[in-house]
Amino acid sequence: MIRLLRSSREFRLLFLAHSVSRAGDAFNTVALVVLVFQLTGSGVGVAGAVMFEVLPVLLLGPVAGLAADRLPRRRLMIGADLFRVAMALALVGAPDSVGAAYAVAFGLSAGAVLFNPAAGSLLPEVVGSEDVITANSAMWSAAVIGQIALAPIAGLAIAAWGVELAFLINAATFAVSAVILIALRAGATTADLVVRGWRGVLAGVQAVRADAMLTRLAIVQILASSSAGATSGLLVVLAERWLGVGARGFGILLAAIGVGAVAGPLLLRRFITAGDKRWLFGPFGVRAGVDLTLASVANPILAGGALIAYGMSTSTGMVAYQSTLQTLVPDATRGRAFAFYDVLWNLARLLSLGAGGLLADALDVRAVYVVASVLLLAATAVGLRTPVEAAPA
Repeated sequence: MIRLLRSSREFRLLFLAHSVSRAGDAFNTVALVVLVFQLTGSGVGVAGAVMFEVLPVLLLGPVAGLAADRLPRRRLMIGADLFRVAMALALVGAPDSVGAAYAVAFGLSAGAVLFNPAAGSLLPEVVGSEDVITANSAMWSAAVIGQIALAPIAGLAIAAWGVELAFLINAATFAVSAVILIALRAGATTADLVVRGWRGVLAGVQAVRADAMLTRLAIVQILASSSAGATSGLLVVLAERWLGVGARGFGILLAAIGVGAVAGPLLLRRFITAGDKRWLFGPFGVRAGVDLTLASVANPILAGGALIAYGMSTSTGMVAYQSTLQTLVPDATRGRAFAFYDVLWNLARLLSLGAGGLLADALDVRAVYVVASVLLLAATAVGLRTPVEAAPA
C-alpha cells in the first residue's frame, strides 16, 4: 500500500480525495440521525431518513451508471462533490425542518450514487489491474479508520456546538475532495457509446448476465442483503433486549465491527484474488456463523469477538467484490455494472429492514439473526457452486 501511494501520483490523489470525503461522512452520518431524532422524537422518523437515503439508489442508480460510462468520470465525480457541498450547507441554514433533513438525506445520497460508480470504474485506469486489490484495500481501510476515529469526535462536537458544525465540516470535505480531483489526469475523456437510451442503461445488466461468476454474484448480493439489511438495522435492539448492554454497549459492538473491518484487508490482502470464489463468497459463510452466535450466546464479550470476525469477513469480501468487478467487467460498461449491483443490494436491504422489524416484534429479535444466517448460508452455497472460473477480461 505504501509503495503504491509513493509510486503513483494518480492513485495518491484519488486516495486522498476519497479519504477526505469519507472522513467528512462520519460527521454527516451522526449529525443527520441526531437531527432527525431531535426533531421527530421517534424511531419511525429516523427510519424515514434511512428510506430517503436508499431511494436515490433505486431511482437514479441505472442512469448514474450510464453517466459513469458516458461522461468524463473525473468531471462527474467533481460535479457530485460540489452538489453535495450545496446539500450539506442547506441544513446549516435550515436545521429545524424535518422536511429539509429528509431532502438533504436524499440529495447527499443522490450525490453518492453519481460519485461511486464513477470512482469504482476509474480505479483500474489509475493503478492498473495488478494493483487493484492493493488499491481497494488501502481505500477501504482508510475509510473505516476515519469513521472509527471521527464518529466519537462528531458526537462530542454535535453535543457541544450543535449539528450545524457537523454539516459545515461535511461540506468542507466535499469541497476539498473536488479540489484534489481537479488535479487528476485520469478519467478526463468521454466514451463513445454505440447503444443509447434504455438499451444503453441495461448494457451493464447484459455484461453481468454474460459471465457465470458475475451472474452468481448478483444472486448472492440479493440473498446477502436480505439478511444484512435487517441484522445491521436491528443490532441496537439485540444489544438491548438480548445482550443487555444498552446504548453504551451498542457503541462498543459497532467499534468491534470497525476493528475487524480495518484488520481484514491489512492482514489478508496478500491472499485475496479477484474472481476467486473463496474470497467472494466464503465471507458470507463466516457471517452466517456470526449471526448464529449472536442469536444463541448472550455473553457480550463473545458477541464482540464474533463481530470482529464479522467486520473482517465484510471488509475482505468487499475488497474481493470491488476488485472482481473492476477486473472482469469491461471498462465501457463498468459503471453500469456497479450501479446494477447497488440497486440490487439496496432494494433487498429496504425489504429486509421492513421484514426484520415485523419479525422482531412478532417473535423475537434473535429470530431475525437465525433467518439471516440461513440466507447467508444459501448465498455461500450458491456462490461456491459457480460452475466456471471466469477469467479477467
